[in-house]
Amino acid sequence: MTWVTWRQQRTEVLIAAGILALVAVVLLPTGIEMASAYHHDGLAACLGQTTSSSCDDAIHVFTGRFQSLGNLLAWFTLVPGLIGVVLAAPFVLELENGTHRLAWTQSITRRRWITSKLALTVGGALLAALVLTLLMTWWHTPLDRLNGRMDNSVYDTEGIVVFGYTLFALGLAIAVGVVWRRTIPAVVIAFIGYFAARITVDTWLRQRLVTPLTATWRGDFAPARLNHAWLISQQPSDKLGHPISLKIGRCAGAAAGHVKDVIVNGNCVVQNGDSYMHAVYQPASRFWLLQGIETSMFGGTALVLILFAAWWTHQRAA
Repeated sequence: MTWVTWRQQRTEVLIAAGILALVAVVLLPTGIEMASAYHHDGLAACLGQTTSSSCDDAIHVFTGRFQSLGNLLAWFTLVPGLIGVVLAAPFVLELENGTHRLAWTQSITRRRWITSKLALTVGGALLAALVLTLLMTWWHTPLDRLNGRMDNSVYDTEGIVVFGYTLFALGLAIAVGVVWRRTIPAVVIAFIGYFAARITVDTWLRQRLVTPLTATWRGDFAPARLNHAWLISQQPSDKLGHPISLKIGRCAGAAAGHVKDVIVNGNCVVQNGDSYMHAVYQPASRFWLLQGIETSMFGGTALVLILFAAWWTHQRAA
């Protein structure tokens, strides 16, 4: 049964492997170049330093050289969804074509057929997610050491969330497919659903999974606890952290010699000295906590969808 299942799914498996191969073709040359530049510029010696102008300049040049490519590769967060729906297609296709009936008449029970099919599909999805995570983590390593892993473009492709994303797309495609019995529409709808769910989580839900922390400081240098943190928002404030609308400008009738003339909340005031800043953030130490919560959300939803698909197929497929 396992061999038959593999033969029926090998086309989609090869497509998924091809997608990963294309990702590797993009990542390997640029990743080797970035790792070489990181070691050649001696950036490892700059980690933890905050007062060295030479280190600041070297880090600025390095991140400017590779950050734009990193932002472009943020679109690779769609790859787990693409792999998931592709690997789901053979299961739905068999129900659409009715070939499952032949298997069920060849001394193969429904339960065994469903279990074998889904086990191989889920295993392939997890393996693909592992390969993608290893590739992206390796590529991001120099940038992670300098900037951390909390930025969305990095967070979405490292850790364990890729497994949850891939299984979610897989489960959604299978669940829609077993009910609709149309492979292509099910795959398209599932990918759209995956994209919508990811946008919602990335832009709205993730920052609410755990209550964020706040920090208020005076002067130009942010406190060390903001190092590698995810800055949800940052704006001028008073010393108590209350946000203000601040604009530098010349106040009418301001006396000469003042350090700064500042318009605050529409009122003209004169400010001597440093201003305050207020930030809402998730610290770098919460990376694995947020990853665990988000993976549980997507992975748990995927499990429910897959179990529903198995039940529906067992009870209603004919």
